[in-house]
Amino acid sequence: MARGSIYPSEAVRFEDAKTGAQLRQISSHPSIHHHPFFMIPAYDDAMKRLVFVSHRTGRPEIFAELRDSGLLQQLTEQEGLAEYSLYPSPNGSYVYYTAFSGAWRLSTDTLEPELLLDFGDASLRSEGMVADAMGTTALSHDDRYWAIRFNTGGKACLAIIDTQTGKHEVILQRDTISHMMFCPDDNNLLFYAGPLNDRVWLINRDGSGNRRLYKRKPGEWITHEVWLPKRFELAFVDWPKGIRAINVQTGKERLLSSFNAWHAVANPEGKLMVADTNFPDNGLQLFNPHDSKSEAVTLCYPEASSLGEHWAGPFPYEHGPIKVYAPQHTHPHPSFSPDGKHVVFTSDRSGFAQIYELELAPFLERIPS
Repeated sequence: MARGSIYPSEAVRFEDAKTGAQLRQISSHPSIHHHPFFMIPAYDDAMKRLVFVSHRTGRPEIFAELRDSGLLQQLTEQEGLAEYSLYPSPNGSYVYYTAFSGAWRLSTDTLEPELLLDFGDASLRSEGMVADAMGTTALSHDDRYWAIRFNTGGKACLAIIDTQTGKHEVILQRDTISHMMFCPDDNNLLFYAGPLNDRVWLINRDGSGNRRLYKRKPGEWITHEVWLPKRFELAFVDWPKGIRAINVQTGKERLLSSFNAWHAVANPEGKLMVADTNFPDNGLQLFNPHDSKSEAVTLCYPEASSLGEHWAGPFPYEHGPIKVYAPQHTHPHPSFSPDGKHVVFTSDRSGFAQIYELELAPFLERIPS
């Protein structure tokens, strides 16, 4: 099928047998599907589209559920798509992605792709399945700046593209760069992950102020960093002990939770967080990140295979990267909808990874404010 093709709704509603959560399975074709990585929104702010990746054509392509009708639309016909580079613009006008050495955006109105930057001989992903191998990108919430990492000359580089002018600037070169995120409250500030044993770094958008925010202690497994909106705090997982956060303006650190949160992200107001769990899998957990003593609430059990045996042991990257088998579409990677009323996640419970959406309303009154 070609770009712009419309597919019937595949939505199926059902109830989680253990929690009673109301779930909606959005995709059902027997192929791999997944939404964007957990710290990247799956929806535009107006929630006209829920954007995801489908392999139903024989290769990864970007699709969207048109939420007013439930129909599915194929947005791309793009060879070489880096499926975790996907980033829907908050204003709903574009979907950004990379393919081979190109940085592209696609108009959601015309479905015409536009090449913003060709990186030539550079590689936009590293080898493997985690961190810089995923090729995630970052878009500022005002839709103005797009951050892309690439490899050239044995160095990792970070480029910032001005989506209005088309101009770009390489602001950083170093050993490893991945999982960039613009601060939701200041588009002049970015987080990026450095090496697996020294991850937590900040940099200003103009390339100044490159600094380590947190120095990892021996044996600590620091991972899955996310911004907390409206607080200038960066949260990170101390696997499997819980989540901590550091205020990037004051340096003050605090504890957010003490359970085995794996991938955790805040809602748009920064008042709630949702996390998947592993080793053991205790389901999706909803919790108040401002009360570390309050109990988390189990939303549902995704029953995803969550492959990645290395997560069951001590920190494996003390002396650098190792080869792991951790296909990302087997992980739930929950995230909130912009209106805070839903959580979207991926599960391969059926034998193929599919997209699911959960209604939050019945659970909100059970979270201490």
